[in-house]
Amino acid sequence: MRPIVVTGCPRADLALVGELASFGVATVHEAIGRSGYLGPTIRPAHPGARVGGTAVTAVCWPGDNLMVHAAVEQCRAGDILVVTTTSPSADGLFGELLGTALRHRGVRALVTTGGVRDIAALHDMGFPVFSRAVSAQGTVKATAGAVNVGVSIDGQRIEPGDAVVADDDGVVVVPRAEVRAALAAARDRAAKEDAARESFAAGELSLDRYGLRAVLSRLGVEYLDYESYLDRDAGR
Repeated sequence: MRPIVVTGCPRADLALVGELASFGVATVHEAIGRSGYLGPTIRPAHPGARVGGTAVTAVCWPGDNLMVHAAVEQCRAGDILVVTTTSPSADGLFGELLGTALRHRGVRALVTTGGVRDIAALHDMGFPVFSRAVSAQGTVKATAGAVNVGVSIDGQRIEPGDAVVADDDGVVVVPRAEVRAALAAARDRAAKEDAARESFAAGELSLDRYGLRAVLSRLGVEYLDYESYLDRDAGR
């Protein structure tokens, strides 16, 4: 890996990203063709946060958070810091002090494949963190990595400036050039979900609304009353 800090990266439009985040991770993920999801192992340290921002990326070596410190300088208001490591590491590479520095710069959240610590303090200051682990194990600052380069998490490519949406359902990333299209798709999906919600509240069954009875029939699913089922099960 080339040790490098890339400066001045273009970012997605924050107004569009903010509206995209209002729909939530699950809706955005479905709307863009079930892509961009960073997997079920990256979870919020505290529930209840819903954030959207633009990615600043950092690649660190295991047990070393030097490049997180370098990345802070490249962050600006509206960003979300996305940190990964060159090989799996659960060490707590981020805590209250770095959270304080990022909050001062207007950064909205941290997403990391590694670990975080000082969870209570981060919660008290209202700084959302999404990680694969919570760990009191600290890190050193000894090995150069990279800032603002493309990274991959759970098979999803993340480039600096991409849109990042995170909530209780996890994290989804939308390429910077596709944010406007993703927003249109999310609006459309949300409208369909609103209509379905109203129909379900009125008593309509999802089997009927989504035409699933035909699917069950095609798959050979039978409907039997209880007595007939007992007779068949007993071989009578």
